[in-house]
Amino acid sequence: MKKRFAFGRSGIEVSIPEGFSVIELGHRSAVALADETAAVEGALDAPLGCTALAEMAKGRRTAAISVCDITRPAPNRMTLPPLLERLERAGIERDGITILIATGVHRVATPEEVELILGAEIAGSYRVISNDARAPGQHRSLGTTSRGTPVHIHERFVSADLRITLGFIEQHLMAGFSGGRKLVAPGLAGEATIKSIHAPRFMREPLATEGSVVGNPLHAELLEIARMARHDFMLDVTLTRERRISGVFAGEPVTAHAAGVRFLETTSLQRTERRADLVITSAAGFPLDLTFYQTVKGITAARHLVKPGGRILAISECGEGVGSPEFARWLRALRSCEGFLAEIADAPVEVDQWQLEKLAMTGKLAQLSFYTPGVKREELGFLGERAYATVDEAVAAAVEGLPRGAEIALVPEGPYTFARACELVEADAVPVAD
Repeated sequence: MKKRFAFGRSGIEVSIPEGFSVIELGHRSAVALADETAAVEGALDAPLGCTALAEMAKGRRTAAISVCDITRPAPNRMTLPPLLERLERAGIERDGITILIATGVHRVATPEEVELILGAEIAGSYRVISNDARAPGQHRSLGTTSRGTPVHIHERFVSADLRITLGFIEQHLMAGFSGGRKLVAPGLAGEATIKSIHAPRFMREPLATEGSVVGNPLHAELLEIARMARHDFMLDVTLTRERRISGVFAGEPVTAHAAGVRFLETTSLQRTERRADLVITSAAGFPLDLTFYQTVKGITAARHLVKPGGRILAISECGEGVGSPEFARWLRALRSCEGFLAEIADAPVEVDQWQLEKLAMTGKLAQLSFYTPGVKREELGFLGERAYATVDEAVAAAVEGLPRGAEIALVPEGPYTFARACELVEADAVPVAD
């Protein structure tokens, strides 16, 4: 059979040999809203847990709005204009509004990316600043959380009279779900904060994983940081496969985000009867598959669908290569998953080690292979031994040795597919040897 997978901007056709039991898990979601603009405006005027945004903005002179960076398909061109209109109607002048690109510890957005994120008119009419986690003096210290995380958040955000985030909600490999508090930290945080919330004490918590907020210590930490930064208001959406808006959640950040998570759980969660012998997944295409760093999200999401000791094949264009210099250095030097996890367990946290940590945790449980043409085999460390030059070669290697009738799960849109196997399997029962 043949199936089209998300890959770059145009997709890629993947051929699956006969003789296997194949199940496809697509991006399930609620239907697109009939009038997206009206839904956004209605949510801003009748938000959850607080007064209307325009009312909240009265008497304020400045506002800061945190928005997703280029790797997230947030529909800012749809959601941002009505939000800005209400701020200005309430009396906040345009030069009192700052739009912050929530880049976390990664590189600042290019001018071209800012236009893609915001649209040319907004990009050229408002003050737009990318978070630079390493920039001296860009962040204000707000103290320390109850768990000991030093909190440093962008000065433009914490000094604003009104502090807003604008994003969308999907499953997230560490925080359970994106959106809300993540647009404050790590989005607008300084390096010390970002390192602390990505330390092994959070990354290795079983509940710090996709689709998990109850009992997730990282989710709780991010909420505490957002409270310290006085996160006033959020506007998040959920999206369909075609990137249309299926739900709008605005208001008091904890209340509105929780409502969005409940909506996603009831409309998007898919269940399969059992885990698969092989999961073939993607990084969901552009813009998420620009780098191997982001591709990790498709791999870790597949962990919930594969048998312990099974196989995961990741298909991702990686048009910009591996990712940050720090992540590239860690990945190139990777010699074993177990060895890397032991090496960083008690060492000071370094930038982007956490993404490789999550990848290594999955690599202990399943055999990983790759079709990532934008990345050279030597850049993948020992994982390069299972990287292939064509998608057909990658599929052939992934199915080699599987018995007839073995179960293969196809996940064409990778991390955007919120899916779980019904059967309960101890995740670390059968680790795979490096």
